[in-house]
Amino acid sequence: MSQNKALQKYKQTSVTSASREKLLLMMYEGAIKFTKKAVIACEAKNIGDRGLYIGKAYDIIMELNNTLNFEVGGEIAKNLEQLYMFMTDQLTQANITGDANKLHVVLKLLNTLNEGWIKAIDSLKKQKTDSLGSDR
Repeated sequence: MSQNKALQKYKQTSVTSASREKLLLMMYEGAIKFTKKAVIACEAKNIGDRGLYIGKAYDIIMELNNTLNFEVGGEIAKNLEQLYMFMTDQLTQANITGDANKLHVVLKLLNTLNEGWIKAIDSLKKQKTDSLGSDR
C-alpha cells in the first residue's frame, strides 16, 4: 500500500472511530484551515482557489448548523444557528467580492467558537473523571 493510501486509510479510520466531541473539533479545525487557505487565495487574487476553499468552509459550517439540536441546546443552539448563518453569508460575500476582510471575520468567529468548545469538552471530561473517582 502506498504511503498516500495508508494516510487516507488512517484519516478515514480516525474519523469513523472518533467521538462526537472529536468530530465537532475536527469540523471546526477543517473550517479554520479552509478559511485560512481562502484568505491566502483571496489575497493572491486566485479566484479558483478562493472559491474552492470558501466552498469547503461553507459546507462544513452548514454541516455544523445542520447538526444543531434545538431541544437539547435551547438558546445556545439558536445563537449558534445565527452565528453559522452570519458566517455563511460572510463567506458568500467574500466569494462574490473577493474581500478578504469578510474571511478574517469568519476566521475570528471560528477560532473563538473552537476555543470555547475545547474548553467545554475539557471541562466535561474533567467532570466525568472526577465523578468516576468519587464513585470508588
